[in-house]
Amino acid sequence: MIPEDRLLKPWTLIRVFYLRIGATWALTLCETALIALVPLFIGFAIDGLLTGQTTALFQLAGVMAALIVVSVIRRIYDTRVFGTVRVEVGRTQATRASAQPVSILNARLGMGRELVDFLEVEVPLVMTALVQIIISVIVLYAFDATLALAAGCAVGIMFAIYGLFHKRFFRLNGVFNGQTERQVSILEARNAPRLLTHLLRLRRMEVRISDAESALYGSVFAVLLGLVVFNLWYATTHVAVTPGTIFAIVSYSWEFVEAAVTFPMALQSWSRLSEIIQRLNTSVA
Repeated sequence: MIPEDRLLKPWTLIRVFYLRIGATWALTLCETALIALVPLFIGFAIDGLLTGQTTALFQLAGVMAALIVVSVIRRIYDTRVFGTVRVEVGRTQATRASAQPVSILNARLGMGRELVDFLEVEVPLVMTALVQIIISVIVLYAFDATLALAAGCAVGIMFAIYGLFHKRFFRLNGVFNGQTERQVSILEARNAPRLLTHLLRLRRMEVRISDAESALYGSVFAVLLGLVVFNLWYATTHVAVTPGTIFAIVSYSWEFVEAAVTFPMALQSWSRLSEIIQRLNTSVA
């Protein structure tokens, strides 16, 4: 049960359900570490098979078998844990906001689920991305420091780009959520022109948010794909490598890209969630 004197925030949910959420995140980190090791062991297996050795191939099979077991257990456990958290958040909202109009309460119940979704989806994605980035940088540095330096520069540019979008995401999501809170009262009025106006406003805000997302992701992808091209060029022209090493460098460069692009997505979700947290706690702050 969530204490009455606690605001509805991610940290509050973590403190109340720390054992269950901690267990899911531990499984996530274990799964991520195994995923991050796969390209490296594939590279070892390639080099081993080219020389007639199968030891690295069996090691790769062992890593992948462990990955399957951990990932299945995590997914089964996650659903049950965060389902319970959603129930408690909804019950707390209904108790605290019993005097609010139904339209607002209905909308905020959906927003409360987004609070839990952030812990279930976004936070593990960020944790996964951090592990993948750290392992990718270590592996790239082991081949050549320039490869790791290029990756670090790409992350710095990516965060700078996101900084230009944060306030816009917060403002647009605030307008969207405010319009959503009016939906039930608009439906109760059974006024077709008013309903059409409401739906058109929602569409207009969704388009604006989508346009901002597209501009952000396009800019970030351009930077990160430039990293892959640079590392491939540098590895083939400045580093003495084997076919397996080339595969590992390209794989970890691309894995770095996949992990790094998670941060703008998570930060955008945090921009939206920040506005939701402020809205959910308006009546109890």
